[in-house]
Amino acid sequence: MSTGPRPPQRPAVRVTVAQLEVGTDRGANLLAARDALRTAGRARSDLVVLPEYASAFDPRGVGVELAEPLDGPFVTMLRRAAAEHGLAVVAGTILPGGAAGADGQPRAVNAVVAVGADGEVAGVYRKVHLYDAFGHRESQRLAPGPADAPPLVLDVGGLRFGVLTCYDLRFPEVARRLVDAGADVLLVPAAWAAGDLKAMHWRTLAVARAIENTAAVLAVGQAGRGVVGRSLVVGPDGVVGLEADDTPQVRTVDLDAEELRAVRERNPSLTHRRYAVVPRV
Repeated sequence: MSTGPRPPQRPAVRVTVAQLEVGTDRGANLLAARDALRTAGRARSDLVVLPEYASAFDPRGVGVELAEPLDGPFVTMLRRAAAEHGLAVVAGTILPGGAAGADGQPRAVNAVVAVGADGEVAGVYRKVHLYDAFGHRESQRLAPGPADAPPLVLDVGGLRFGVLTCYDLRFPEVARRLVDAGADVLLVPAAWAAGDLKAMHWRTLAVARAIENTAAVLAVGQAGRGVVGRSLVVGPDGVVGLEADDTPQVRTVDLDAEELRAVRERNPSLTHRRYAVVPRV
């Protein structure tokens, strides 16, 4: 997480959105992620964003059987590829070591890892809001992250990227806390579960988070069984500039730092707010 002075902003920051199809075969998932990073490198991207659970996923539930540590094969590959291609990476993974639940069974942690262009781990966000909704029960397999952990904000090319994941999108205070920490862009890796109205919710919430925070939103979904895909890039004015379908794909966009500044000047709603976001622990 950056706390120092902001570096000069470039005219644009290039970001690759990797909407991957992920399964339980961790080796295959690693290769797909590596290919996406190579594509981003060829595009001369500054940042690549992979979905939630990019290391492994089972739509029936994800737990300790799919977890691996930060020094395991998946994050090690992210670090090597980031350094090789000179780009930052944000990707969802599953970590071991979550506190056991009330049933005494071990839990994993749903995490998003940020890696700098130097190949070093810049931060880890552990998902606060577990998806116990619409018939799903993430808390049966996962332990939540601490609500009062410092926000994860990554500096790339003079823009600040704040990290949340999937179900967090339904909680506007999460995004606002990241913006309070200096985020210009909100990154939302997700494996957004399919179902009635779910794709509509995904799009509507991503646009709402952009408008209310005058921040760009990159909502990067998984493709495949049980999830909606439909990754979005939303401008700080709420205009959708990129919208994928439900198939695997890798897309690259340029984020205009001057556009962000101009939108916030025209719409200074962040400076008009009268309430603060305080974590409930």
